[in-house]
Amino acid sequence: MVSRSRLMGGGVGGRHPMRLAAAAVGVVFLLVGILGFIPGITTDYDTMEFAGHESEAMLLGVFQVSILHNIVHLLFGVAGLALSRTVMSARAFLIGGGLIYALLWLYGLIVDQESDANFIPRNTADDWLHFFLAVGMIALGLLIPIRQQATRTMGR
Repeated sequence: MVSRSRLMGGGVGGRHPMRLAAAAVGVVFLLVGILGFIPGITTDYDTMEFAGHESEAMLLGVFQVSILHNIVHLLFGVAGLALSRTVMSARAFLIGGGLIYALLWLYGLIVDQESDANFIPRNTADDWLHFFLAVGMIALGLLIPIRQQATRTMGR
């Protein structure tokens, strides 16, 4: 039987892989959010809008961003770190966040990039990134075992 402390804290030998995955995803989102505010790393920085598809600022010269877009990345990062405190909340972050990104991917397929209905700046690269984030986050949340097997070191 797996103890409550293993589900809450760490697995055998440290933090549980689910918690590590959620924290790592959170750190990546924080980094992306910060980098979105750095001129040079974000090209056409002076054209960045607060929201809407008119922003021509491009993170790494590839992904269209806005101030709101960057703030959402920062908030997602904070959520990932906060929810990485327990295995179950880390799993909820990974699966729930993945579902949000799946919806964003579908939104990108349905709503024209130049439409007034497009309240977030996005391009084809953003749409595909949303797809891969959805698949990756959901896969992490579903495939990492919640319970870890205890390992014994025999004779060592």
